[in-house]
Amino acid sequence: MITQADVLAARDRIGDRVRRTPVTAVDPGAFPGPAWLKLEYLQHTGSFKARGAFNRILEAQETGELDPAIGTVAASGGNAGLAHAHAAAHLGVPVTVFVPTTAKPVKLARLEALGATVIQVGSEYADAYDAALVHAADSGAVFCHAYDQVPVVAGAGTLALELLDQVDAFDTVMIAVGGGGLMAGVAAALDGAARVIAVEPVLCPTLAEALAAGQPVDVSVSGIAADSLGARRVGEIAYEVATRTGVRSVLVGDDDLIEARQILWDHRRIVVEHGAAAALAALTSGAYVPEVGERTVVVLCGANTDPGDLVGSR
Repeated sequence: MITQADVLAARDRIGDRVRRTPVTAVDPGAFPGPAWLKLEYLQHTGSFKARGAFNRILEAQETGELDPAIGTVAASGGNAGLAHAHAAAHLGVPVTVFVPTTAKPVKLARLEALGATVIQVGSEYADAYDAALVHAADSGAVFCHAYDQVPVVAGAGTLALELLDQVDAFDTVMIAVGGGGLMAGVAAALDGAARVIAVEPVLCPTLAEALAAGQPVDVSVSGIAADSLGARRVGEIAYEVATRTGVRSVLVGDDDLIEARQILWDHRRIVVEHGAAAALAALTSGAYVPEVGERTVVVLCGANTDPGDLVGSR
């Protein structure tokens, strides 16, 4: 179980190692009520994952779990690996990152530039995850989960503490969900102060299927956002927080993701990956319709993408 106290402790531990990302207001009339964009794609390595990566490694150092000569290991579709590689390099710790063969070339190149040892395994995140666990057991490296460890989730939740300082009052936070770490951290940090809406691709419905089944279950994952939201099963922590705090899942299609991503480019010159566009896609597609006057924050959580397929970007 994770609580607001865990998130507050993570904020103190991380300190200024992560960026306080800005918030910008949406043009009046775009949605039924006031809305803001949380520009978390401006975080170190281009996603919110740096928050949890720093908290996990720093806590492992504090407790003596980490052998600095052996270092850490992570499994990732790309973003978590980038974050752990960045945090490890900043803290002087070696890191090995297992990624599926579907990981985008732009992410692989950045991992190697950060000094990580990169190993590609299988076609899904689950394959990379299994290989990383074996490596951790064989080598003694500290395993850094992409989304289902308390320090990782608590670190992600520090985003919500920033929101509470940056926006005077809000009712709803829209968050893209793959494994659910960011959603869980934000919901735990808010502790009922605002509702959290989890937005998932129709082709990667891990939380929706878990809520329907009454427990986390394996799902098939595919589609345009599978590289970042392609966890086969929602995290145990995320499921517990979602059911405890009443998080609702909303599903959007690949066409909705493409449209929302293009809207961000056309109207804001913001470039995000398809998975990160999910939070906005719930609004632009009508999958989630705010009540009149509802104050909504949309978290844009990642920008590790090739902008070449955005119309007018060349």
